[in-house]
Amino acid sequence: MVRKQLDVKLKHTYLAIVLLDIVGSTAFVQKVGPVKAARWLQYHDRLARSACYKHSGREIDRSDGFLMSFENMSEAVAFALEYNRKVSPKTRLKARIGIHWGSIVEVHQDELYVGVGAKKVELEGIAKNIAARTMSLANPSQILLTKEAFQRLSITPPLRLPKDLRSACVGMYKYKGVSQPQAVYAVSSDHRLLQPPKGNDKAKRLGGPKYIKKRLRDKKVKDWFYTIVYTFGPFALLLFAFILYTVSLSSTLQNLFGLQFLSAIAPLMEIVESFILLFT
Repeated sequence: MVRKQLDVKLKHTYLAIVLLDIVGSTAFVQKVGPVKAARWLQYHDRLARSACYKHSGREIDRSDGFLMSFENMSEAVAFALEYNRKVSPKTRLKARIGIHWGSIVEVHQDELYVGVGAKKVELEGIAKNIAARTMSLANPSQILLTKEAFQRLSITPPLRLPKDLRSACVGMYKYKGVSQPQAVYAVSSDHRLLQPPKGNDKAKRLGGPKYIKKRLRDKKVKDWFYTIVYTFGPFALLLFAFILYTVSLSSTLQNLFGLQFLSAIAPLMEIVESFILLFT
């Protein structure tokens, strides 16, 4: 009997590797039970797959999230943003998302194996591991990119990216099993999702900014109010104290403004004045 030679094809290429991990999936299954969880996760997966295919992506694997690949870096980021904007609110499930651009080997399995359950396409290479380490760093709903992914994004036409999209380098990290330190970037239209993540046992933080500030054009009315209060608040207090001091020592001003009760604190103000003069 002649054994058939398996037709396994290897293709070397460059791709955007997207790893998406649902936050708290195990606790969710334990809370609602396996049947309800399965139905809800299927709903989640349909929405996520639709967003993936819309942006010309390809599903490679699925467990507590997805491993996907994109030929266009801009489309990979657009998918991640759409996931946070549409899929998460509808399913009430948040995910960590890591994206890396790099060299990868596509393994196209023989139809014999595919027919008994093997995946049609698998990805092999360090790029997949780097994407996984990047994803593990992300906070819930945060999208993190490696330096390679960010550089590729910067030269890719922003086909479906929002105009208010902002990016920031969140630090340098040493990935377990990867020789060179990795610069990591966050992308989002939400300032809160640009904050540097802490390291973990698979990705040790080496340094970087502790906080990413808002740009002036990103600030809202509430932000401007707090900025004015924090900036001018101490000066306003000093001005108020000076006015109070002046009025307390002047009977004319007290009668003019009906503040005769301030005469009672005049001795206290004199003591404060003497104390200030002592140290100036």
